[in-house]
Order: sequence, then structure tokens, then C-alpha cells
Amino acid sequence: MDTQPLYAIKAELFKSLAHPVRIQVLEVLAADADLTAPVSRLQTVTGSEPSALSQHLAVLKRAGVVEATRSGNAVHYRLTEPLVAELLVVARAFLLHRLAGRDADADRLAAARRLPALPGASARAVLEAALARTTPAETAPAEAARP
Repeated sequence: MDTQPLYAIKAELFKSLAHPVRIQVLEVLAADADLTAPVSRLQTVTGSEPSALSQHLAVLKRAGVVEATRSGNAVHYRLTEPLVAELLVVARAFLLHRLAGRDADADRLAAARRLPALPGASARAVLEAALARTTPAETAPAEAARP
């Protein structure tokens, strides 16, 4: 079975996420109960110029990560899948774990911990588990003891 097309599709998804403004946009959307926000809010939160934000949103839209709806003059963006919010939380948990562990960087870790919480019960458990760990060496025995 040829899995190369699947890997190529996955790589394109990760490329579409590969910009800080795009991640910030997705986190704003993920933090909303309806996974939605107006462009005006996205612009305020990101501090991006309208044309730059529009380009970032177009990249996310082409990747199928967000969709847009118009209501009068307002345009709202929405995550196409709640799984995107889960992906963001898992990524944050991984980064917090790295920042607290062997790549310890107190300033970056403190800044990461000040980020607004992302919703999702199972994702929150992943994040809390990552925050509870301090170094990979400390978690190795517990992980090795699992059946």
C-alpha cells in the first residue's frame, strides 16, 4: 500500500499551520465556544494588518482548516473541525513539556503558561499531564511500567 499521498497531504496541513499568526488565529477560534470569531477580533488579537491577515486566513481556508461566513458587512471564521482545537492543545502540551524539560527555558516557559487556556476535556488532560512533568527522565520509569 502506497502511503506517500497521505504523508504529502499531512505535510501540506502542517505547512498551512507554519506561521505564528496562523496559530494565534486558530487558538482564538478554538477558545470560542462556537469555534468562531469575526475578522475584526482576529485582527485585534493578532495585531496584523488587514491584508496580511487576509492572506493568512486564505492559507488556512485552502487547507480546509477554517471556513468563512458573511453576515452583512461582517465576516466570521470558524474551525471546520473541533479536532483542530485538540491538535493545538496537544502541540502546546508538547512544547510546554519540552520547555520544562531538557530544553529548559524559564522565560519561554513562563510566557507559554500565560497563554489563554484552550478548551477540550481530553485535550486539557493532555495539557495538565504535560505540565505535571518536569523532565523526560522522571517520566521514563512510569511509562516503562505500563503494560
